[in-house]
Amino acid sequence: MTLITKYFTLLMFLCGFFEAKGQSLHPRREMRAVWISTVGNIDWPSRKGLSTENQKREYIALLEQLQKNNFNAVITQVRPAADAIYESSYEPWSEVLQGKQGLSPKPYYDPLAWMLVESKKRNLEFHAWVNPFRAVSSLNFSNIHPNHISKSKPEWFFKYGDRLYFNPGIPEVRQYIITIIMEIILKYDIDGLHFDDYFYPYQITGERINDDDTFDKFGENFRNIEDWRRNNIDTFIQAVSDSIKKHKPRLKFGISPAGGWRNQSKDPRGSATRVGQPSYDHLYADTRKWLEKGWIDYLAPQLYWTTQSKYASYQTLIEWWNKNTFGRHIYGGQGAFKVGSTDDEFGWRSPEEFLKQIMLNRKHTNVKGSIFFSAKPLLKNPLNVLDSLQEKYYKYPAFVPQMPWKDALPPLPPKNLKATYANKRIALKWQAPENAKDGEKPTYYVVFRFDNELKINTGDVSAIVTIQRQTDFYDFAVEEKRNYIYVVKSFDRLHNESRQYARVKIATIRKLTMPSPIKDDKQRPENEQNGILEED
Repeated sequence: MTLITKYFTLLMFLCGFFEAKGQSLHPRREMRAVWISTVGNIDWPSRKGLSTENQKREYIALLEQLQKNNFNAVITQVRPAADAIYESSYEPWSEVLQGKQGLSPKPYYDPLAWMLVESKKRNLEFHAWVNPFRAVSSLNFSNIHPNHISKSKPEWFFKYGDRLYFNPGIPEVRQYIITIIMEIILKYDIDGLHFDDYFYPYQITGERINDDDTFDKFGENFRNIEDWRRNNIDTFIQAVSDSIKKHKPRLKFGISPAGGWRNQSKDPRGSATRVGQPSYDHLYADTRKWLEKGWIDYLAPQLYWTTQSKYASYQTLIEWWNKNTFGRHIYGGQGAFKVGSTDDEFGWRSPEEFLKQIMLNRKHTNVKGSIFFSAKPLLKNPLNVLDSLQEKYYKYPAFVPQMPWKDALPPLPPKNLKATYANKRIALKWQAPENAKDGEKPTYYVVFRFDNELKINTGDVSAIVTIQRQTDFYDFAVEEKRNYIYVVKSFDRLHNESRQYARVKIATIRKLTMPSPIKDDKQRPENEQNGILEED
């Protein structure tokens, strides 16, 4: 290869690299979620004993910061440890609210019902995060109510370290937790149900799980206790999945397990890593199987290592998960809390590490976005990574990825779009369409703005001026003596979008002449309207 050929090849490679990078810099669809942790008052409420007013003020501040930075979903912990951040018929109010388990908020409100309203106002998808098997976070420090289930059913639990866990091997335990989950699903209009990584506990040196008697009673069909434990969790996950599909088939079911399934040294199907406690071997959670069986809709492995890690490189793990999705979604679990730390030989000291992981996610087709742990560390903006996200990687909004196996039918487009100009702002109004064939109506609308017909491209996220649930919008960011074309599309709850759109053309200050006729009727969007402006 001649020197000129080498230079030419390098130039073409770099052009292709930057073109690909530019194309993925502003994806149209991408999960951008944040975990809002309540256990130990990690993210919200900031401390125990806050008044209702202050609890609401803090949560709204979180939502508004996330909305401002173009996030599109929140994963809020509503059952930290067999207690509730909602009005439960079975479990006491969580101690994170008033400092003592069993005390309701003062003045009274139902936090989950209220959080749903506030999230929907900002068009943020809401997933209720439940810890299924953790019963008491700390036996030394937690406040346990007399009516807590561990008091009335002590035989259902085992102690491990400083915590108390439900015993997943007891069928009545699994059914009880499903009952808890179904109350949430049927009572509250949540978008998703979410579990984290607490199934059987992370192993502690010198500790052992006290479930031999349970194995003797229920494990007769299994050769060893490890396979029996995995089957207990499999049985539970499948039962939850079946219940969701029966009662709320459009509800998403997602899990955030430990970052590694199995190391390749244990299983040739595993990742080329040395993860300390992979979920299959240590937590008895066969997460890959859950994807393969279609029991869950998404998995967000907690990938809290850098790309430089000697034991579990982020790049190695995200590539492995990308190849093991079985048609479901993978979201990278991003360790925002580690940014600036000395973990992984100082790799987290560089802000570029965090941003590199975002681009690695986007490189892989089956990785559909990110969930960040957790809200408070991220919003503190360590090493200015949040600024970098907002200025570059999350500069424009993105729609939550679709899940066609749950629902692929799009909603109908808006009707009767009209525009008027007055007082240096353009007012848009439209009507909701009829329900789609499956009975679904639009959940929200997206308004795009263009300068002329040739620029109409609803794939361009930089043209979005609002994503909202209302059917009217006031655009104050307009200039006088300019023509504007507005396009409005409908989106349903699972983020399917209308194939057609409503369109209106309007001018500021001067009257607008009618646009030239469309030559081909197929080019004319349904419900197209031409905005004729009267002079102000």
